[in-house]
Amino acid sequence: MGQIRQLPDTLVDQIAAGEVVERPASALKELVENALDADARRIRVMLRRGGIDELLVSDDGHGMSPDDLSLAVRRHATSKLPDGRLDDIRFLGFRGEALPSIGAVSQLRITSVRADDPHAWQIEVNAGTLTPPQPAALATGTQVIVRQLFKAVPARLKFLKTERTEQGRCLDVMRRLAMAWPAVGFFLSGDDRTLLDLAPCSDDVAGRARRLADVMGRGFADEAVRIDAQRDGVDLSGLASLPTMNRPTPAAIYLFVNGRPVQDRSLLGAIRAGYGDTLPRGRHPMAALFLSVPVDALDVNVHPAKTEVRFRDAAGIRSLLVGATRNQLQ
Repeated sequence: MGQIRQLPDTLVDQIAAGEVVERPASALKELVENALDADARRIRVMLRRGGIDELLVSDDGHGMSPDDLSLAVRRHATSKLPDGRLDDIRFLGFRGEALPSIGAVSQLRITSVRADDPHAWQIEVNAGTLTPPQPAALATGTQVIVRQLFKAVPARLKFLKTERTEQGRCLDVMRRLAMAWPAVGFFLSGDDRTLLDLAPCSDDVAGRARRLADVMGRGFADEAVRIDAQRDGVDLSGLASLPTMNRPTPAAIYLFVNGRPVQDRSLLGAIRAGYGDTLPRGRHPMAALFLSVPVDALDVNVHPAKTEVRFRDAAGIRSLLVGATRNQLQ
């Protein structure tokens, strides 16, 4: 056994990237969440070969200064924990891991400008090697370009699926975030073909219903019941299909907690339980349900991918889902 030694930062970033950036879709999710945290109202995404060759995300958010650009690509540097508390997380991103992880395994270029700046600034990271910020041209917001994802760790490329599959996963990420943020316009293209084009909607019940219809289909919106329930400071809202509209898998059940898409088998099971015997055995409903939970009643710092959450009262949340669904279907 060799002598213990400290790993270089570049290698540390490449190792950590394995948890944060598994495929183009996970990189896309992190970048779009950053745009949403920057108060963007329009987000455009362009893919080449499913995001493997190139992934471009541009937004009209508030932008970054050159100093912030330099910090943004360094691990565990974030503007989203101003008081250093993990029990009061109000942003989609907060760990300060996404950009350095992406930069460690690809060619990363970030261009950004604030409203009062005379010009934009651009920074590049090539497989972990940083180039200082340089003046650049950009009209508004931030543009992030990721090229040759996993060029620094080619073994990871072997675990990716076909370009079409990777593109489909990117589309799924955009659809989920678009459902959670109806007031934001989303555009996605793959190899110059438009895959998603959603105009901003009003940020109210009507706007959310329109966005769900645009994403999940008018047939779903017409055959769904409205869910609206509250319990112990937790609000539940959204749409759930009638039992006659069902699917062989739970893939069409979308769950969101405080604007964050989450995947939780126990919550999916609670929704299915709310339907009881009204669904045929082995069938699942369609639903888009949104939970608003006090920030001190949940933990979103479970996994770097941030698709899992823990509730202080998980049993109460499941009970709310079962009861609200059952009551609306009666």
